[in-house]
Amino acid sequence: MSGPSPDAGPSPGAGPDADGQLQAVLFDMDGLLVDTEPLWFEIERAVMSRLGGEWTHEDQRALVGSSLRRSVDYLLGRASRPASRDQVAGWLIGGMVELLAKREIEAMPGALHLLAQVRAAGIARALVTSSERVIMEAVLASLARHDIAFTVTVCGQDVRNPKPHPEPYLRAAALIGAEPRYCVALEDSPNGVAAAEAAGCVTIAVPGVAPVSPRPGRTVAASLAHVDLDLLRSLVASAAVTAAPPAS
Repeated sequence: MSGPSPDAGPSPGAGPDADGQLQAVLFDMDGLLVDTEPLWFEIERAVMSRLGGEWTHEDQRALVGSSLRRSVDYLLGRASRPASRDQVAGWLIGGMVELLAKREIEAMPGALHLLAQVRAAGIARALVTSSERVIMEAVLASLARHDIAFTVTVCGQDVRNPKPHPEPYLRAAALIGAEPRYCVALEDSPNGVAAAEAAGCVTIAVPGVAPVSPRPGRTVAASLAHVDLDLLRSLVASAAVTAAPPAS
């Protein structure tokens, strides 16, 4: 299981953000932190070809933010050639790890700046991804040149119930020692947004490959370049006021 990293820093109760204010920022990975969705499309299309079918951008949108289990089921449901679940999972993971080793992935616009702001403020940071651990570690290795550090990480293998279930975000908050309502979750997919909101996190949607519908109480940003630490703090403060019981 993933847990606190050596750069965990102060606990939420040790800093200026412990008094019912922002305690942690929880980042999705694929399509939110890093621009890996084009790589996933390439791998999914190659696997679908081995299975005797075609892969479209509509198929990719259907899987954005999905677990490995759901992706395998979807691919096998479109297949015209036989293959086992383990074979398909191996093709997906192995192909993605190979691409990540060959190519230098880029952070999404605004992601590194926001991470630096949060880290400089001493606020806990979690990476919460549906990807398998080997893929998460390959992404973090590729980003090592940027000195990115997370307080905790939660990947697909760390939970029994993947997104859109709230378990990944509840686990991340618990590992940090934060209350979900004082955490901001940043997500690009409908599955991820549903998971974060179900966990009780203040959620910012930054839609990428798949659209995320606006609704009351949901913040939607064009990119992380439009998100800063002041916005995160203000959203948590506003949510806390809204949730507070009326004065007697």
